[in-house]
This record gives sequence, C-alpha cells and structure tokens, in this order.
Amino acid sequence: MNESANGTGGPQTRIAILGGGPAGVAGAYKLSQRPGITVDLYERGPRVGGNSASFDMDGVHCDFGSHRFHPVADPNIIADVKAILGEDLLLRPRHGRIRLGGQWIHFPLKPLDAMLRLPKKFAISLFADMLLKPLRGKPGGPPTFASTLKAGLGPTISEQFYFPYVEKLWGLKPEELAVELAERRVSGSSVGKILTKMASQLPGLRSPTAGKFYYPRKGFGQIIGDMAEQAAGQGANLILNAEIKGVELSDGRASTIVVEKDGQEQRVIYDHIWSTIPISLLIRMLGEAAPPPVQEAAASVKSRGMILIYLILEQDQFTEYDAHYFPELSIPVSRMSEPKNYSNTKEPKGVTILCAELPADPGDRYWQMSDEELGANFAKWLGELGLPVKATIRRTETRRLAHAYPVYNLGYEDKFRRMDEWLDGIDGLLTYGRQGLFAHDNTHHAFAMAYGAVASLRDDGTFDRAAWAERRREFESHVVED
Repeated sequence: MNESANGTGGPQTRIAILGGGPAGVAGAYKLSQRPGITVDLYERGPRVGGNSASFDMDGVHCDFGSHRFHPVADPNIIADVKAILGEDLLLRPRHGRIRLGGQWIHFPLKPLDAMLRLPKKFAISLFADMLLKPLRGKPGGPPTFASTLKAGLGPTISEQFYFPYVEKLWGLKPEELAVELAERRVSGSSVGKILTKMASQLPGLRSPTAGKFYYPRKGFGQIIGDMAEQAAGQGANLILNAEIKGVELSDGRASTIVVEKDGQEQRVIYDHIWSTIPISLLIRMLGEAAPPPVQEAAASVKSRGMILIYLILEQDQFTEYDAHYFPELSIPVSRMSEPKNYSNTKEPKGVTILCAELPADPGDRYWQMSDEELGANFAKWLGELGLPVKATIRRTETRRLAHAYPVYNLGYEDKFRRMDEWLDGIDGLLTYGRQGLFAHDNTHHAFAMAYGAVASLRDDGTFDRAAWAERRREFESHVVED
C-alpha cells in the first residue's frame, strides 16, 4: 500500500479503474465510500458513460439506442440509483410493439393483445408446437443456439421470430452461434416462460413494476453521469481524455499503467488495476507478457458493430410508442426508438427524433454510406412498414459503434476461457463488466459486477479471489432483459 497524499497520514490502497462505462463508474462510486481507498478512474473520452451515456440533439435528450433500467435489478442497486437521482428517476410503463407476420403486436406481449392480433396461422402453429413438444426428441450433435432454442420454443417462434432477428443482429446464421447466446440472451427460452411472463401482467397477478421500467428525465445517461458526480464528491478522481497505452507487470503482479493525457505519457503505480475495457484490448496492452496462445485468442474474438441513425423530424411526436422491434430480415434495422416517449416529455415543441439501430460492421456497405443516405434509407424502410415519414426531415445524424455487442459464435468459449484464466492468474489485476467479461448484459448487470468486485476487496486492501469466484458464478445466471 502507498502512503496517503490527502493529509490523513494513514495507509491508502490505490486502485486504478480503466474505462468509464457503467461498470467502471459503479466501481468508483462504491470504492469511494470505503475508508482507506484512493480510486482513479481513467476514461478515454471527454465524458463517462460509454454507450450508456446521453447527449442533446436539437433540445431532445438522446441515448445510444434504446436503454432502460429494469426493476429486476438487485434491490440495493435500485436503492442507490433512486437515492442518487431522486425525483428525476421515473417509473414508466413499457409501450412498444413488434412486427410479427405483418401484424403489429404490443411488446412485451400482453395476453389480450396477443389473442386478438397474432396472425391466425402463426397462433395455430404456436399452439401445435406446444402440444407436440413432448414428442420431439433431443437434437443430435453438439448444441447450438439454433438447436437449443428450437427444442425449447418449437419451430414456429424460433424460425419466424428469433432466428431472423439474431441473424440480423449478429450477422451469422443461428447454427453458427453458441448455445450460451440462447441461455443468456433469450429470457423467454421456452413457451412456458413466455406464457408466464404474459400471465404476470394479468390483474391480480401483476406486480407494481410489471411491464414498467425506470428512466431518468434527462436521458438514460443521467444515471451514469449523476453517479459519477456522486463518486467524485466522495473523493474519486475522474480522469477524462486519458488514453491507456499499456499495463505493466512486476514480478508477475500488475503494478503500473502507462497513460497518455494532454499529449504527455506517464507511468503510474497502483496496488490494484481494475479493467472494464474490452478483454482483448487489455491483453494487447499487456504486450509480450501475454503468452502467444492468449494473444491469438485475443485477436480472434469478435464484436458486432452498430450504426445509430437519428432522423430529426419537425413534428411533436411520430407515434405513441417508445420502441418498435423489427425481426424480419427484409427490414435492415432491428429496433427504432423515439426518445421523447421514454420520459413522456412534450418538450421541445415542434421536433421529435427517431433512432434506428442498424447492425453493421466497419467496412460493410452501410458503414460506407453518408448520414444523408442512411437517413433516406431509414425513411424508405419506415414507409414500407406502413409508417410513412410525412413531416419535414430537418437532417440526419449518426453515431457509429464499432463494438456494440460481443459475438458468441461457435468456439468463442474456448478463446474467452483462455484469456480469462490467464488474466485471473495475475495478482493485482481484475477484469469485469460487460466488455471485460465479454458479456452481453444490461446496465444493472454491469452494476452488479462492480458491486461484487468492491465487496470482494478486504478491509486490509487485499482482494478475496475466492469471494470473487463465487460472484462470477452468480453472474453466469444473468439473462438479458429486452
């Protein structure tokens, strides 16, 4: 441990956190509440939040796509978020819809709406799948996303909804995706689970938060931004516009980071280095210390990119819905959100914004299009869906995310395990969070990882690896909330 530089004279445990996304900020927030801890959070960009930040566009608070804070989060995490945001944290009803078989159906599914609006052919096939499920044998061969989902849900909902949707999202056929994607990405992995979710919304069975979500008045990023301010007020150092160039080991222990800020490079020594940056990037930063097989694994894991297309319209509201889901492959975008509807604000008057999520990777044909071309295509696709854009389009802007989702393709598990086990053997180094653990999780899951990491830090400044391993086993049960 290092001697304190804050005038207390007592020993301080110095911790560096790499990355200012939700996991990094939550870690800084909880660590700064602990006595005897000095925490420095390094963020490459000009502000914290990463893809969970918000920004202003023509007076509208916009997010990087569609984000919600789900009531299923750990009660302690919800209590902290409520305490930080106060009355700015709204509990809002979910009001989206999904296109199935050419019909619009409320999403999340509601029993009466599903009964009235599901295409008859689809509904009959779905019912037949339920009846025939006991007669279906177990799929042969190694399990994949496709075989596991079809065994649980049956052919109808798998082939007409999930399979085209995941192919659009990840750019791979369902047979090329790992079984873990079905276990962690699909919360309704059987017809029974889907029906249970629908039944939970019936009168008498409905909990106070069923079909609802938490959302801040000033955009989703207010959660991360306000938490970062609270962390800074508690003594955390938030170091922005700081590029981590390397992580160095000393006698097998992670001890030093190499950081560039304001054009100057410096080496800073810490007792612990906690990384929330992509696991493959962390390994590259460790350089020759990483064995060749680990370097090869880091070079081979993949991420899926995303283009966010913001269509700025001169009208108060486009539709009443907060989000539209498009599983069909005929429509390239996967989801559309209208930011003003998330917080139910009427301001500013005379302008609303539509945000389309277009899965794409750097270098493909959509990535090479201009903002104007993407906006024109987005408007055309909406027209084909019966949602014509009639208002004046003020302009189009985009945000291009090269690393939006981890790709769980077949064989990725071995590559991740190789990286994870090597990093786990380095004393003084911890990797966690969505990017650090290659996990397609929600924000409340990232918070849970951060809280678990802080809880595994003993009062004497040493890290309890056994406690952290137990937390890691808990994280394996995380399932993404849509």
